[in-house]
Amino acid sequence: MNGAAARMPEASAITVPVPLGDRAYDIHVGRGLLGEAGRRIAALGARAAAIVTDENVGPLYAAALAASLEQNGLRTATIALPPGEATKSYASLERVCDAVLAAKIERGDLVVALGGGVVGDLAGFAAAVVRRGVRFVQIPTTLLSQVDSSVGGKTGINSRHGKNLVGAFHQPSLVLADTGLLDSLPLREMRAGYAEVVKYGLIDDPAFFDWCEKNWRGVFAGGPERDEAVAQSCRSKAAVVVRDEREDGDRALLNLGHTFGHALERITRYDSARLVHGEGVAIGLAQAFRFSAALGLCDEADARRVEAHLAAVGLPTRLSQVPGGYGTVDDILEAMAQDKKVKGGALTFILVRGIGQSFIARDVPVDRVRAFLQDEITPSRP
Repeated sequence: MNGAAARMPEASAITVPVPLGDRAYDIHVGRGLLGEAGRRIAALGARAAAIVTDENVGPLYAAALAASLEQNGLRTATIALPPGEATKSYASLERVCDAVLAAKIERGDLVVALGGGVVGDLAGFAAAVVRRGVRFVQIPTTLLSQVDSSVGGKTGINSRHGKNLVGAFHQPSLVLADTGLLDSLPLREMRAGYAEVVKYGLIDDPAFFDWCEKNWRGVFAGGPERDEAVAQSCRSKAAVVVRDEREDGDRALLNLGHTFGHALERITRYDSARLVHGEGVAIGLAQAFRFSAALGLCDEADARRVEAHLAAVGLPTRLSQVPGGYGTVDDILEAMAQDKKVKGGALTFILVRGIGQSFIARDVPVDRVRAFLQDEITPSRP
């Protein structure tokens, strides 16, 4: 890449600040940012960086990232892990921690997460615990991770008891979201990530949902709409994180659609051939609106509008679209109970009063959920 090309991303990048006092950082969004990574990361003042990636992403980008870092004076080491949700494990955490220590990464140095949400969550957790905390940088390579998991400081691994149950809040020092990396992403993965983009409009920004309805094709095509969608998603998430960094209140709104979606992920045993996270979220978003309408909280027209947009993009919106089936109503309720503890016979949901009007409902009776799910699986429904 020549010098002029290397400077272009800086000029066109959108910067989203995350003002968290002494934990503040910037998110940079734009095409070509991977080529700027060495200079931008070197500005953080570290002397060494351990790059954590997976065996799919690593062969594409790790060598170029390492070269960029080394050209800017940082010593590097690269740790490549198997791809997939199973990598978010105690065994992988041990492997990464040992490799980071073997690379002589000190507290003033960096762990760099190069990959999707699995890599970001695992690398961030390793950074949180190695030497009781070293700094880390997120370079998310999927749409899902660019708009969600790379922002906000949630890190962790899975346990046999459930997803993301072992972890720490550990904010990154920098996020570089190179939207050009999404050009090679499979369409299914783009769609899955887009479900999280739409979610931000549905939580509290109806104007953004309007924008998504008009501009989603540009997001997929890789035009300037993609940069704006990623940047606006990051702005939305950053605003929630600043208000509620440790999920004591409003941050729970980011789970809109996830109570239903996580239950489906459990039922399908996290088999990505059947269902990936964003597809579960898409079904969950549609269900959250249909459930809210069934409870008389929102207009059925809003529920139909949300479902129509998700379907237009190519995302599933119904239980019947889960390959291999979804079990019984009891199976779904049991999976939900593992995700959101039942208290006094009630479940916690994020429900809505309309598009952009979500709220936390902590007292939803299980029998109302059961009745809704029974209605969802009735064969006569479209």
